[in-house]
Amino acid sequence: MKTSARRLPAAPIALAAALLTALLVMFAPLSASAHDSLTASSPEADSTVDTLPTALTLTFSADLIEGGNATEVVVTDPSGASVTSGAATVSGATVTQPLTGEGPAGVYHVIWRVLSSDGHPTSEEFDFSVTTSTVSTATEEPTAEPTAEPTASATPEPTTTVGPDAGVTSAPEESAGSSASAWIWGISMAVVAVAVGAAIWLSIRRRRSAGPGADAADSDTPAER
Repeated sequence: MKTSARRLPAAPIALAAALLTALLVMFAPLSASAHDSLTASSPEADSTVDTLPTALTLTFSADLIEGGNATEVVVTDPSGASVTSGAATVSGATVTQPLTGEGPAGVYHVIWRVLSSDGHPTSEEFDFSVTTSTVSTATEEPTAEPTAEPTASATPEPTTTVGPDAGVTSAPEESAGSSASAWIWGISMAVVAVAVGAAIWLSIRRRRSAGPGADAADSDTPAER
């Protein structure tokens, strides 16, 4: 007895194969792109806090890969200045980024980049707002005015002059008049002495030359009168 194989229609098989191929093509990129995603943050995205916290925390869907520059977080204030303090640390699926803790009120911008558990980097960004400024304004202390150094006076200080009575006794000086008078007095006395001596000498000489008779005559003359 002769049997014949029953053939299935080719069209349904080809259609099923085409659908399977399409499904594989569509879902393959989805599975490959399923990186770790951000599930929570503190402060939360688009939230409002009173003051700038001292740290920002990011929580992901799976443990992240650490090492090198795999993790980076940048937080800037309303003026665009960075308020991060140090490098971010990774602990499993949580990233902690220290902040300065001081900042003005306004909108802050966060940019993060991590290395997913599948080895692919991923990054996003979001904002949060601060209502109260914590920037400390340094009060300027009044600076003491420099005291003017004493300047030398334009007028010279009076100098002490040592007068004749200031402890120094000067020898008495002989005046020219008194000296001249002494000389004249001495000469006059000498002349008088010479004249007197000359007169006495002439008188004695005359008497000697006249002899004894002259003395008698002289003695008789008054008697005759």
